[in-house]
Amino acid sequence: MPGFSYSPQAPAPAGIVINRPYVYAVSMVAAMAGFLFGFDIAVINGAILFLRQQFRLTEWQTEFAASALLIGCVGGASIAGWLSDRFGRRRILILSALLFAASSLGAALPATLDQFAAARFLGGVAIGVASVLAPLYIAEVAPPHIRGRLVSLNQMAIVTGILVAYLVNWSLSSLGPSSWRWMFASAALPSLAFFLALLFVPESPRWLAERARAAEALAILTRVGGREHAAAELAQIQEAIAAETGSFAELFRPGLRRPLMIAVVLAVLQQITGINTVLFYGSIIFKEHAGNGESSAIAANVIIGGMNFLATIVALWVIDKAGRRALLMVSSAGMAIAEISLGAAFLMHPPPSRFILAIVLFCVACFAVGLGPGVWVLLSELFPTRIRGRAMSVATISLWLACVALTFTFLSLVKAITVSGAFWVYAAMCIFTFVFVWRVTPETKGKTLEEIERFWK
Repeated sequence: MPGFSYSPQAPAPAGIVINRPYVYAVSMVAAMAGFLFGFDIAVINGAILFLRQQFRLTEWQTEFAASALLIGCVGGASIAGWLSDRFGRRRILILSALLFAASSLGAALPATLDQFAAARFLGGVAIGVASVLAPLYIAEVAPPHIRGRLVSLNQMAIVTGILVAYLVNWSLSSLGPSSWRWMFASAALPSLAFFLALLFVPESPRWLAERARAAEALAILTRVGGREHAAAELAQIQEAIAAETGSFAELFRPGLRRPLMIAVVLAVLQQITGINTVLFYGSIIFKEHAGNGESSAIAANVIIGGMNFLATIVALWVIDKAGRRALLMVSSAGMAIAEISLGAAFLMHPPPSRFILAIVLFCVACFAVGLGPGVWVLLSELFPTRIRGRAMSVATISLWLACVALTFTFLSLVKAITVSGAFWVYAAMCIFTFVFVWRVTPETKGKTLEEIERFWK
């Protein structure tokens, strides 16, 4: 087994009492970015049926409408690291909250497809920023022995946002052709709540230490785990900062090429294994390829969102026990089996819609237990403090580019090689993911961020 040792879950150090209510509260506020991330990504699933009707969209225009948000994600992720390293994690999260609110209202009011795409692009910028900074912020506040669980709260928030979006779509679909406008507008309220909650959380102690604001960092760390914990943590942070130059070029030096490669490859594989075909085009898949009606197709999405939610709860409890690497391998293997079976099911005439739904549920559960939270946790852990923001931006940009490619090609791929062929292509990507994790990816469970950093030297 490459990389770090596979050891039991690390307990809190002797004599250290972690202020869990405070740590969880701060982490949950940051994870609200994940809720908006999930909601904004998933709301298109039900809305796309009505959007296609109102604007009479072709397949290419449908892919464009679904992908506009993701193109914005690439832009947001590309600037998030630089902005957060310069201005702090908290301030840029506040900016993302304002962008979420503006986008939700803008996407509800357009008269043309171009106006809709522009509003969704703005929301994508917010998601791109949040996808980098929410897990990064949580990782920099969390004690090592519960860091995986706390960072996974962000994934829990994402799948909650997805489930809520599906429920909102289902409840509003009865309003008729204009219901898609209300679907998008409904995100304005949680955006405002996120903005207000961020006013009451601290800045990242690691970012403060990097800016020579050690007293403020010490105060936050003291509140997390007491004076002894704070002193030890701050000493490790300052030691790590002193050893780094923090330049972008440092990402490509010999000691960091391997974690950068691992992060980028895992980020891309998380997307091209095909999960977002269900999250973005689920209603189209069930209506046009599984023979469901419009209402039952949207209802099927609610069931899928529920499974995604429940499986992510399981991930929260096991990720710091089983480890990141084991979950990624189980997840990718299960998804491969599901997508091979899904391709076979679509060859039947008529397609067995209930069986297809059952396979999709299994596939989503496998993703939610492993690849969903596991990749985000690893991205937040692999890099040194001083360049973590930039490094996560590189990995997250790669993730969103892969997501754009997947979303912008799915309907065209289905047209070219059938829906069965498309899912078999994604199954092959799952098999490759299993091999990559098995042969290349290290275990980071129970290690401090500074211990992980020293491993690459």
